[in-house]
Amino acid sequence: MSNSKVVVVNYGLGNPSSVRNMLRKAGCESEVTSEPAAILAASRLLLPGVGAFDHGMQNLADLGLIDVLNEAVLVRKTPILGICLGLQLMSRRSEEGVAPGLGWLGADTVRFRFTQAADGFRVPHMGWNTVVATRQTFLRPPEADARFYFVHSYHLRFDDPGDVALMADYGGPVVAAAVRDNIAGTQFHPEKSHRFGLTLLRSFADWFPSGA
Repeated sequence: MSNSKVVVVNYGLGNPSSVRNMLRKAGCESEVTSEPAAILAASRLLLPGVGAFDHGMQNLADLGLIDVLNEAVLVRKTPILGICLGLQLMSRRSEEGVAPGLGWLGADTVRFRFTQAADGFRVPHMGWNTVVATRQTFLRPPEADARFYFVHSYHLRFDDPGDVALMADYGGPVVAAAVRDNIAGTQFHPEKSHRFGLTLLRSFADWFPSGA
């Protein structure tokens, strides 16, 4: 396993300490911080999050972290993993609010809309669900029965299906994870997904995207 430290970005939403606890169980050294210098010096970044899209973007702006993250991710090519809201913030915008997202991914965040045939599915999508890999990435679960814990009312719709790494099914196909260059994210919560989440976080610690 890589000896690189994972810096968990703390912007006031979600529970970054639970992510750090899971990283510790996965054997990864980590730090929770909102300090720009630590974020810029990181060899790995993790952007967690639970809550509303606009609130997340406002918190990042209030902490002066948008330019810092753009420098780290887009210029320095630091590998980053977004979790749940963290992934959604990487999109251009969300139907949940009016604030622009970080815009790192060619995707929009949209609310669940079910066809009549899928009537009866509740929002939020909450609980365990299996995933299917659409291509070979570091996120590909090694176990055929791998399942992860989801809690979300919105999901990403991508311009380029080639950015999608994992799909789930909840009243229709739902993007469960994406990877583009040094940017990755999961709609599910690996820190709540037991051994499957541990495996994924270890894979992230060992991930060296080309060009990063």
